[in-house]
Amino acid sequence: MPKKKSSGRKYSKGAGKAVKSAMHRKKSGTLRSGKGGKGGKVKSRKQAIAIGLSEARKKGAKVPRKK
Repeated sequence: MPKKKSSGRKYSKGAGKAVKSAMHRKKSGTLRSGKGGKGGKVKSRKQAIAIGLSEARKKGAKVPRKK
């Protein structure tokens, strides 16, 4: 059987914007981890992306579920 093509986008435009915003905050040094931003400064790019996706998920954007 041929493999079924996935339909449309995996992540919504809103999710992309949330990640972009998180990356900008990381670069300016204002992105923090933990509940309520009480954790340490985020240094890793992967962590910044994860925070952006998490924020998008909370806003109800189309983001695939966490594994």
